Amino acid sequence: MRYMLVLWLFVLSAVAYLDRTNISIAGLHIGREFAVDDTHLGWVFSAFLIGYASFQIPMGLLVRRLGPRLVLALGFAWCGLFAVLMALVPPKVHGALLLLALVRFGLGAGEAAMYPAASQFVERWFPVGERGKANGLVFAGIGIGAGLTPPLVTAIIQHCGTWRASFWFSAGADAAVSLVWYLAARDTPEGHPLVSDAEKTLITRQRNLRAPSGSSGGAAVSGRPKVPWAKIFGNQAVVALTVSYFAFGYVAWLFYAWFYTYMAKGRGFDLRTSALFTMLPFIAMTIGCLGGGALSDWVAIRYGLRMGRCLVPALALAVTAVLLLLGSGARGPATAAVILACSAGVLFISQSIFWAVTADIAGENVGIVSGIMNMGGQAGGACTASLTPLIAAHFGWQMSFVTAALIVALGAVAWLAIDPIGIVRRSDASS
Repeated sequence: MRYMLVLWLFVLSAVAYLDRTNISIAGLHIGREFAVDDTHLGWVFSAFLIGYASFQIPMGLLVRRLGPRLVLALGFAWCGLFAVLMALVPPKVHGALLLLALVRFGLGAGEAAMYPAASQFVERWFPVGERGKANGLVFAGIGIGAGLTPPLVTAIIQHCGTWRASFWFSAGADAAVSLVWYLAARDTPEGHPLVSDAEKTLITRQRNLRAPSGSSGGAAVSGRPKVPWAKIFGNQAVVALTVSYFAFGYVAWLFYAWFYTYMAKGRGFDLRTSALFTMLPFIAMTIGCLGGGALSDWVAIRYGLRMGRCLVPALALAVTAVLLLLGSGARGPATAAVILACSAGVLFISQSIFWAVTADIAGENVGIVSGIMNMGGQAGGACTASLTPLIAAHFGWQMSFVTAALIVALGAVAWLAIDPIGIVRRSDASS
């Protein structure tokens, strides 16, 4: 049952990335209709990320209190509402660009629930040795959702004759996945009627959550201690994870927000060909997510937790930096697309490991710690959403990728400051 539910989290993750990346495809049409250039459109992209980052910690607290079932259901219903609002913004109204930015900010606030809630779910439903694979499944939805978005949104726009139709489609998808999740999920395996005794025993024997055996699986678990804010913000591993995830987010959003435009304007492809080539990085991301989580668990079991949880992502980020340099400097546009797609795939080997480490070290506070980390990632995304068109305009598209390579290399170095073994031992001693 835990894998059935995490597969639906995979679907939720895919729909979440449809919501956030459809504007990068519709952006060319929005720019023409609202008469804005790439730089001003980048502000609208950044508004989503500012809202997303700002609500990471509040959503982590909310998930800790109400549980992932209710918070995710309400979060996606909220996203559906703001997708509708996006489709309704008129181009001739005074302050139209500001309205677009405010709607995207609201969408980001709703989507902030996705991964803190998913991380809390994985911590409650999966033994430690399966968390890499579980998170890999959740984050594989990013590649599928973002990868299908370019051809899907392009087809919807061409068929309906307006970019607004793609946002109505997103709203319908949000409503559907929200309802199914609420009906199918429970906050804990103890509260789910379809979980067998054997599965329940396997999960509860190897997790950090200490729930009463008679828990009904309600929204919150009683008897929970206060949040140790000072220890969380003063923890070296939390700081290093946040810094490294900033670098991860910077590079990831280079693909989410600007790769389609880069293929069209920087490499000279027509819009349909750009949409097809834009799929490549997201296919690679899916493979990287699935493979990275399984690889991390395999290495951790055989060579120790630090090797599996730290060495693997550090190497992935370092190799990503090299591939970004090679891909952006390639002469042929198809060659560049393939190499850059490989860089995205290697980058996403680290994705599920970031979140597995937060579950390993934070226990019941995983929603908060992962929210802090993800706030760093979205801050990185907000920077690339606004800086990339500026760098491209003044120094060329290649320099945008060189900048990303330097930042992700620093993210690889940050993993040297993370030691999940010591944190787990100190946590166990405190318990």
